[in-house]
Amino acid sequence: MPLHFVLTATCNSKYPKGSNFYNMVLTHTEENYLKAIFKISEEDGNETATTNAISAEMNTAAASVTDMLRRLSDKKLINYEKYKGVTLTKEGKSVATALIRKHRLWEFFLVEKLHFDWDEIHDIAEQLEHVNSPELVTRLNDYLGNPRFDPHGDPIPDENGNMPVREQVSLLRLKPGEVGKLTGLRNNSDQLMKYLKKNSIGIGTKITILEHHEFDESLSVKIDDKQEMGLSNKVSKNLLVQTE
Repeated sequence: MPLHFVLTATCNSKYPKGSNFYNMVLTHTEENYLKAIFKISEEDGNETATTNAISAEMNTAAASVTDMLRRLSDKKLINYEKYKGVTLTKEGKSVATALIRKHRLWEFFLVEKLHFDWDEIHDIAEQLEHVNSPELVTRLNDYLGNPRFDPHGDPIPDENGNMPVREQVSLLRLKPGEVGKLTGLRNNSDQLMKYLKKNSIGIGTKITILEHHEFDESLSVKIDDKQEMGLSNKVSKNLLVQTE
């Protein structure tokens, strides 16, 4: 499918037809708060996000967070009670997963079709995720071949908000002699991705454990059966792998 066909979709609404929020227009900031709440809830394994956690994620003063939470509560997108944390309503979660879907599809597009590096794409995708066209997202997904994971190994929600799941473990759990294929990162920081790129490590890289070092909990590894190197505990704990 030619690229120009993907990009000719019309912009009707942000949210899928049938949603109670089909005609609702949210600000980019409101959308980013919903996405942040979802992210915190996923990382903590708890549906509730605290005001302090949201403040840290958004890099915003607590007073501003409280004002926004009241606004989102008024729009029935979150359940909010002071001092008791925040949970997303069904519709709030739908908006958040739709944003994440768009963000990760755009990241996949930027890497696979425009050949950006994986540490260059986040800020661009942050802008593109706010494009208001479900039809564009559908065509983009079809154009890309319905990818299930983005270039960082993060799952891409389907159109119903369901996340694909795969078994993966921390690299630190592998024993000497065991081999893992890099499938994801716990921390998608630019610094980590640039470090990995400098050392020819990316999604799909085969990592063989040579030795665990008890003193500093670092690893000696072999990369793709070629290069031997050391990985600090700080790096290793952020690498997720599938064992071979």
